[in-house]
Amino acid sequence: MPGVTVKLYSVLFKFLLKRRLETLADSSLKFDSFGVTSRPDEPAAAAKPFFGEDGVATKDIHIDPLTSLSLRIFLPESAISRTYPVSTFKIGSPRYQAKVSPEVDAADGGSYGGYSPAVDKSCRNLRKLPVILQFHGGGFVSGCNDGLANDLFCRRIAKLLDSIVISVGYRLAPESRYPAAFEDGMNVLRWLGKQANLVDCIVGGGSRRLNRQQIVDGFGVSMVEPWLAAHGDPSRCLLLGVSCGSNIANYIACKAREAGKLLDPVKIVGQVLMYPFFIGTIPTPSEIKLANSYFYDKANCILAWKLFLPNEEFSLDHPAANPLKTTRNLRQMPPTLTVVAEHDWMRDRAIAYSEELRKANVDAPLLDYKDAVHEFATLDVLLKTPQALACADDIAIWAKKYISPRGHEFSY
Repeated sequence: MPGVTVKLYSVLFKFLLKRRLETLADSSLKFDSFGVTSRPDEPAAAAKPFFGEDGVATKDIHIDPLTSLSLRIFLPESAISRTYPVSTFKIGSPRYQAKVSPEVDAADGGSYGGYSPAVDKSCRNLRKLPVILQFHGGGFVSGCNDGLANDLFCRRIAKLLDSIVISVGYRLAPESRYPAAFEDGMNVLRWLGKQANLVDCIVGGGSRRLNRQQIVDGFGVSMVEPWLAAHGDPSRCLLLGVSCGSNIANYIACKAREAGKLLDPVKIVGQVLMYPFFIGTIPTPSEIKLANSYFYDKANCILAWKLFLPNEEFSLDHPAANPLKTTRNLRQMPPTLTVVAEHDWMRDRAIAYSEELRKANVDAPLLDYKDAVHEFATLDVLLKTPQALACADDIAIWAKKYISPRGHEFSY
């Protein structure tokens, strides 16, 4: 059974969650010009563009001027190696040229400002890392990509998987109902593809080099994200969803397979669904037995779905809520790792979905953690529990089979 600390924290968490959901349902909050309500009771972690004790640098960017869509990028220190050559940041006209070393500037407190690859062959020796798109939890109505718990979790994943993690700050309900969060996820995937294409313009050689640089100047130098340009490999992209973020990741995985080469060079090589936020009209044994379980009980979750889905579309068997009710071709889904907890009322539906994927010959293992609760690996108060530590390691072992250049050598 979960410890006393978890039980007490769960009671407080559910009380605050219920109050927040009821407040949102009453529509008593004022929306800002972006259509987003602030969540002042959620502690945020400041971005740190330097490699601290954990060896991960972070920064925030906004990629859509019309919405609140934001990203927090996590770059592990392993991307910087003393053996790699110093490159030059050169884009377009001379006024944008500056020489920046990829080495960490010790005199500047270890700050790493980032750079874009030089237009020469030496930049091809720089180390490219897989890219992980991470979607936080919160029942579509709360949570944020820069929250303290999410920041700690993403730092751990970036270091264990030796990858660039991009945590997506999608729009929340009820200000932005379905399909806003799902559209934000696809927009990030398209943005990632555009970034890769812009980098290709920069490092392209031969007689067409000047024309390619002019194309980049036409878009604007600020459109190139330096950290991704220098170290990101979008052909090894992994989706990682937490709770309701799993619903978004699963939707994106399906749409990415349907899009095919339209998303090139981005390739979804796999996805991790952590205690997915699935539900349905006909209750499962776990939904009956654990209806009043820890952190997210069934009553609060149904209220969250009512806030997320448009009134005219509300149904617990909606495709966004119950993937088993969709007509998707599961054979086209990427390898999928599913994580469930013993004391989570949503576990049965996640297990059933994982079984359906295996029936469709998809590599879809299931990790079931004993004495664990919903969000056990991503809530700050639980991050140091044995189950949370084991879960992060297990995810890394499985994921490296698909994101590591040497594949199975680093996995089971």
